[in-house]
Amino acid sequence: MNLQRLWTLARKDWADAFKNTSVVVPMIVLPAIFVVLFPVLFIVVPAFSPQIGQSLASDPDIQPLLNNLPEFLLPFTQGLDVQRTVIVLMLGLMLSPMFLILPLMTSTVIAADSFAGERERKTIEALLYTPASDRELFFGKVLAALVPAVLLTWGSFLVYTLVVNLASYWTMGWVWFPLPTWYPLIFWISPALSLLGVAFTVWISARNPTFMGAYQMSGVLVVLVLPLLFGQIAGVVYLTVEVGLLAGAVIWAVALGLTRFVARGFNRQRLLAGL
Repeated sequence: MNLQRLWTLARKDWADAFKNTSVVVPMIVLPAIFVVLFPVLFIVVPAFSPQIGQSLASDPDIQPLLNNLPEFLLPFTQGLDVQRTVIVLMLGLMLSPMFLILPLMTSTVIAADSFAGERERKTIEALLYTPASDRELFFGKVLAALVPAVLLTWGSFLVYTLVVNLASYWTMGWVWFPLPTWYPLIFWISPALSLLGVAFTVWISARNPTFMGAYQMSGVLVVLVLPLLFGQIAGVVYLTVEVGLLAGAVIWAVALGLTRFVARGFNRQRLLAGL
């Protein structure tokens, strides 16, 4: 494969995607909710309103979690009062699977705009008659969606780290975030989910006539994150370092297998036919 052609195809997709408000808005709104709104909700608001802090700490849905903290979290909550324990529990543990939605959302929204968006903009024929091979077309689209998804997730994690530590420093008294469990989540699982989302959505968008249709169909991938989220809430499974490494290995295997499968079946004739 010609790396220069891959880069050219990716740059073209970035130029087109970032002109589309349907692509840009989710990439701004969702990280803002996770990075800013949640820390404010669990740190700043209770601090300025003791009543809210007390009601949050005594919430019947949170009490069982406080009474049954996982062992790996105990060193980080030892000696803390209820309000500070809730901060560590919610921002350091319970919300971590939500960050896995970011790479899926970003990769799928850009990948959905790839071929389906080209078809809507009436530019698909010109793209298909370029000198690029079928594999170069496919992997150019993969690169165009994978890179922003990974960078947005890592950037959001960096901002989240700064916001959480700055907002909670005067309450906690030290820099406590991130917990060790976040490193495999962000740097191992999230790139794997990005690749999985890209491969699946490029495959879907090559067969779907509209951007929104391809994006909605790819939304089913969010189901992959829900077991981790509900598992932690129910106390069934926690996203520890070991669980994160194992889950990431499984997702990488599936993502690479799907990418290879889609790449082998990808060709111009099926794309032109919309199959």
